[in-house]
Formats: sequence, structure tokens, C-alpha cells
Amino acid sequence: MTSANLPAPSPITPTVDFDRNGVQHGFLRLPYSRDDSAWGSVMIPIAVIRNGNGPTALLTGGNHGDEYEGPIALSDLARTLDPKDVNGTVIIIPAMNYPAFRAGTRTSPIDKGNMNRSFPGRPDGTVTQKIADYFTRELLPRADVVLDFHSGGKTLDFLPFAAAHILPDKAQEARGFDAVKAFSAPWSMRMLEIDAVGMYDTTVEELGKTFVTTELGGGGTASAETIRIAKRGVSNFLRHTGILSGDAELHETRWIDMPSADCFSFAEDAGMIETMADLGDRVIAGQVIARIYPIGRTGAAPAEIKARLSGILAARHFPGLVSAGDCAAVVAVLE
Repeated sequence: MTSANLPAPSPITPTVDFDRNGVQHGFLRLPYSRDDSAWGSVMIPIAVIRNGNGPTALLTGGNHGDEYEGPIALSDLARTLDPKDVNGTVIIIPAMNYPAFRAGTRTSPIDKGNMNRSFPGRPDGTVTQKIADYFTRELLPRADVVLDFHSGGKTLDFLPFAAAHILPDKAQEARGFDAVKAFSAPWSMRMLEIDAVGMYDTTVEELGKTFVTTELGGGGTASAETIRIAKRGVSNFLRHTGILSGDAELHETRWIDMPSADCFSFAEDAGMIETMADLGDRVIAGQVIARIYPIGRTGAAPAEIKARLSGILAARHFPGLVSAGDCAAVVAVLE
């Protein structure tokens, strides 16, 4: 390959040394020239806690900027984790899409980039693509295991679960599900993605890494309980990998599956949504799980959304108003 065909270097510069022992708090600095700062930068906070040559865990939150359990749990971990308790390296990035996190939005206010649809990224692309490219080429090759926190943001509310994906490589799949079990959320999900193109998850798994994600609530906020689940879960995850010593604090978990696209129900009409089942309720195929009322006039019958399979309600649309095409509900199958 000639130099002309080599990929451009990443414009991101870390202010930390990934190979140095101890605790470092710094930034991933991405140059970003804008109206109010000609030589400005996006400064993405990062912590590296290292002790020796054990395994490396990459822990991330804020992939979407309106999801808070991960950023809270990881900010607390970065503040409190002592390197003498670590065997290996822990890389902590509480807010991957930092511009979105600062704005409290799902996507970046700079380029409208959805971080979880921007992988593997481009070093010469948009701000969001440049961040994704740095993860793909610089951070993920260092990692043995990856934990990426999510919740429902402002538009969905979930049962609190940790998840790994159904994969062609069954040994890799088994490692993921073992890590999910160790995370010990109230619910554990075997997940089949319906829209995997451009996802961080997909890039991690294509590199052969063990990957765990979560959905820990939603509504654009976090509760005391979901934060407790996140903090306990990340500690359990690090103990499971051998990076922290000691036994995991295991709690009862119930396994659920998302086996097909029939799990998802989408609104075909805009209006006001009435939820007909609460999270965790059992539903049967054909049951009405939501109704959508037109809001422009009285007297019109609401549109009905019916479950396409039997199981439990795992997620619901959060705000009271819904648009055509929005996900209205997700049904998961109990194992």
C-alpha cells in the first residue's frame, strides 16, 4: 500500500499515556474550528487507571447524550478506583459523544451525528465520525472487554437490563452472556439487533471483543435504583474479567430474549399515546398494548397497537405525544 492509500491519521490527541501505571485524568482533544473559537477543540474527558499488564477494559457511557446512568456510574468510578486494586488497565470515557452529552441530546448538536450509527468512523469526516474513528483504530485494539452503558434517553423507558448479542461465533457469544450474568442487572437480555449498521456494538464484536451493553431506564433522567444497578454492575463486570479482585455482588436476574423484529411495535399514526400495559407486565400476542388518540379533534377513535408476540413489556414510548414511525413498545420473551 502506498502512502497515498494509507488512511489519514486521527486528528484526536490524548493527553493521557495509556501505558503508564497509576491514575490519569485527561482528555481526548479533537480540533474543532468554529465561529467562537478559531482554534477550538472538543475536549472529551477520559480516565486511565493502570497497574501492570493484565487485561484492559474499555468502559463507556454517553454514546447518546441524553442517557445518564452510565456517565454517573463511570464518573464515580473514575474518581474512586485505586490502581492498587487493579490488575491491568481500565479506560473510562463517561461521555463518548461529548457534544451531545453537553447539550443533553441524543445526537450531536454540531453535526447531528448519532454516535451509535457512525462506526467505524472517518478521520476526515464530521466531528462524530472522527470520534468514532479514534475508538475504532486507537482504543478498541487495546481493549479485551468493552462495557457500553445505555438507557432509553428522552423517548423510551426500559426495564433495567444488561445485554449481549446473539452472534455467529458461539464462543464469543458465550463470553458476552457470561459477562452479562456477572453484571447482575434485574433483567438479562439475549439481544438480536434489527438495525446493526454503523453501531459501536457491531464494530467491537467484529474485532472479536467481549461486549456488554445495557438499557437501564429512560425518560431523559436516572433514578437512584438504576444508578445503583449501574455502579454495582460495572464493579461486577471488572471482577468478572479479573481486573478487580474479589467476588461479584450477584443479585437475582431474569433472562429474556429479543428473538426477532416481532418484538418491536411502531406507531403508524401521530397523536397522544395511551400505554395499556406497564413495564414488566405479561402480554399475549394480539393484545392491545397502546392506543394513539388523534389530537386535532374530539370524537375520533384511537388507533390500536397490538403485541405481535407473547412475553413481557420490556420498553415503552416515553413522552405523551408520539409521531408516526416512533417505536411505541418492545415485547421481550421470557426464558
